Amino acid sequence: MPDGKWFRFGYAIIIILIIVFLATKVKFIFEPIFILFQTLFIPVIIAGILYYLTRPFVDFVSKYIPRPLSVLLVFICGIGVLTGLVMVIAPELQRQFNNLVNNLPDLVDDANQMLLNIQASDWFSRISPEEDAITEFFEGLEDRLTEIFSTVATQITHYLGVVFNIVITIVVVPFILFYLLKDGERLPKRVIGFLPKRYQDDVGGILDEMDDALSSYIQGQIIVSCCVGVLVYIGYMIIDLPFALILAAIALFTNFIPFIGPWIGTIPGVIVGILESPFTALLVIIIVVVIQQIESNLIAPQVMGKKLQIHPITIIFLLLFAGRFGGIVAMIIAVPTYAVIKVIFSHIYRIIKLRNRDAFE
Repeated sequence: MPDGKWFRFGYAIIIILIIVFLATKVKFIFEPIFILFQTLFIPVIIAGILYYLTRPFVDFVSKYIPRPLSVLLVFICGIGVLTGLVMVIAPELQRQFNNLVNNLPDLVDDANQMLLNIQASDWFSRISPEEDAITEFFEGLEDRLTEIFSTVATQITHYLGVVFNIVITIVVVPFILFYLLKDGERLPKRVIGFLPKRYQDDVGGILDEMDDALSSYIQGQIIVSCCVGVLVYIGYMIIDLPFALILAAIALFTNFIPFIGPWIGTIPGVIVGILESPFTALLVIIIVVVIQQIESNLIAPQVMGKKLQIHPITIIFLLLFAGRFGGIVAMIIAVPTYAVIKVIFSHIYRIIKLRNRDAFE
């Protein structure tokens, strides 16, 4: 006769599935909860990232003054640093952005002409029998791009909604961050206090390791991405690549996507380089390869270490799954989320294994 433990496990799964099925029949109850979660998700994620970024400074300052005052002091210093960066970077960024917008029609014409020249070459005609279809595609490329920009311009209402959400996020995030920095370290102790004493040490260990994994990943990823952005900007300035600051900013933000993000951020630079000359595009690729070698072999090991211990194949699967179901945001949070889940299950497995061994002995 089968072990009763497996029957109980099967009953539990059936009950969970029944609960999920019944929940889908009363959407009016769960829909407000889902909307609330959807509304608070982005502000909480941003506040959490800023929490791990600013917590070391707050911990240091709170050794000398009360913690609420240390939080306010770090806030003021952070606002001052951001204001200084904006004053230094914003004029050049605005100049390059305006230059990009003004030259966009010429860039589209140059790209269209380059593609037509490639299509007219002998080697391309030998490998592509469908000449008329390809010619029609290239000749209509500019019209398609113009249509896309026209469609974007007509969706003003959607953009106003996006702007409103951004404003709400900017207003809400500082309040969430303040209370996280002020009382965040007390929350795990309060949660542990509701548990039976025999579980408190195990749960405390899980929470500490989760905090350590998130802290090392978020702080390390921000530092590494900033270093990559600065190195890319320096490299692009050396070869006098147009829109260097914009392209470096793209490389900085895409570097937050593990494994494939750096190469995604390279694509705009290569495109701009090709429009300048094939040799410039080659220089862009060389610069990015050198920077990636510096990052992977020098910067990342020193900054992040190997605390997450996630295999590259696992990261690829995570990114494919997250990108399919949640887009860019899901790809960014996929790795730290997996790290937290891995910590939880590894601790649970270790606890169960130890208790089974004690029961056997």
